[in-house]
Amino acid sequence: MVAAPVTPDQPAADTPHARRRDVRGTLLRVLLAAAGGAAVFLSFPPRTTWWLAPLGFAALGVVLHGRRARAGFGLGLVWGLAFMAPLLRWTGEFVGLIAWLPLALLCAVLVAVGTAAMAVVSRLPGAPLWMALVWVADEALRSVVPFGGFPWGKIAFGQPEGWYLPLAALGGAPLVGFAVALTGLGAAHLARGPKVAVPAVVLPVAAALAAAPLVHTDPDQGTATVAAIQGNVPRAGLDFNAQRRAVLDNHVARTLQLAADVDAGRAPHPDLVVWPENSSDIDPFRNVDAAKQIQRAVEAIRAPIAVGAVVVDPDDKLPRNTIVLYQPGVGPTDTYTKRQLQPFGETMPYRDFFRLFTDAVDRAGNFQPGTDPRGFTMGPARVALDTCYEVAFDGVVRDSVTAGANLIAIPTNNATFGYTEMTYQQLAMSRVRAVEHGKAVVVAATSGVSALVAPDGSVTHRTGLFTPDALVATVPLRGEATLATRLGAGPEWVMTALGLTAVAIALTVTRRRTRPTPGAGAGEEETDGGPAGAA
Repeated sequence: MVAAPVTPDQPAADTPHARRRDVRGTLLRVLLAAAGGAAVFLSFPPRTTWWLAPLGFAALGVVLHGRRARAGFGLGLVWGLAFMAPLLRWTGEFVGLIAWLPLALLCAVLVAVGTAAMAVVSRLPGAPLWMALVWVADEALRSVVPFGGFPWGKIAFGQPEGWYLPLAALGGAPLVGFAVALTGLGAAHLARGPKVAVPAVVLPVAAALAAAPLVHTDPDQGTATVAAIQGNVPRAGLDFNAQRRAVLDNHVARTLQLAADVDAGRAPHPDLVVWPENSSDIDPFRNVDAAKQIQRAVEAIRAPIAVGAVVVDPDDKLPRNTIVLYQPGVGPTDTYTKRQLQPFGETMPYRDFFRLFTDAVDRAGNFQPGTDPRGFTMGPARVALDTCYEVAFDGVVRDSVTAGANLIAIPTNNATFGYTEMTYQQLAMSRVRAVEHGKAVVVAATSGVSALVAPDGSVTHRTGLFTPDALVATVPLRGEATLATRLGAGPEWVMTALGLTAVAIALTVTRRRTRPTPGAGAGEEETDGGPAGAA
């Protein structure tokens, strides 16, 4: 058979000029995807440029529109890496690339799974809505897999300063993320027609502004004077607890100093005191001297203290990350054990396998999780306890609040992450939780940043990094449940179901369009995105 000569009617995709144009177009899409992901990273604390997040989604919407799932995955991987790699830089502060880059890549791959699905639904009428719903589904996925989930990059956690924050009181962090994504994706479609794009841009912002009056700060169950103690650590790094007694002594000393200030009238007397996670890595149930020092601080301040301690269970001899309640004149009366443990820190999945790559895995603990979400009654307050990593998980925080709390405490230890942005990212989560559940939040960190957060998410008091300090203030006690607290995971599941339904519909439509027309000749297959095989 003789090959047909090239004619002027040859498809443009086969010409060298068209191929160069396609390469340039692909490169521009990759660069725009990278810029979009970087913009979302830059929207996160400690920066207050929250408005960059919608712009990042606008860039994502532009590069995904009309693309096939494969191209959506690749472009989303670029977007996700530009977002996650700098966001999670703190994970490698003292262990290097072995922790940081694999985690960032894994998170980016999970983001790319979502963007592949977003590309699929980008051809449907009302595309910005369906794409934003798919984004919520992707965040839900990343909250449960792998190893129990890693929701650190939820878009809501970058919005404590933004217009969208009041939406947390209605539908929690998922609704905030949906609104941010919808705004940006709507902006990406403005050039394709304002009928759908304009409402997608305007309505989320209008809804957020309208929700602001629903964020209440009044003390419907009275007030409590709280103290957050930041004793500091001998040094930053993974070996901060090599001088465990020094860490304990630091928190005792700073509490005794506060007690002296109270006696001298320089500070109000607290109704309750919160020490950080790991403020006593010496088990006070096994070490009499440690217990005496803690009780000494309790008696001096004349208030109950929640003490973050590592406690070894007498039955199985395994450690537990525990908050112990000490009462004046009594001693320890109650405990709360951390339920959501941090993989590769407090636990080590597949330890033998990962040891093939680095012996740093043996730094990870063998902690056992708790199961009871109930916190403590401390003076006039009923305190929900969510220790460090737990604050990132919607369901964990909600369970502790619905157990009957009117105040939230976040004891945390960020010393292992040095001066990185991790502590500011975590504080942002606490601010979102304050609005989500309508409660004041007490953040007590070993080395900072400790803070007191009002129910509207504003930070009223805060410390610096790696300095001893004590924060004392009167905060409202609120028993009223927000709509987000009452609905729980309901809004997220509804949005996820709608997003997945849209994906199923889009895939069905695509199959029908690509099905050969009866009687059509070879090469006349109808497609929805150009010649078969085009990216």
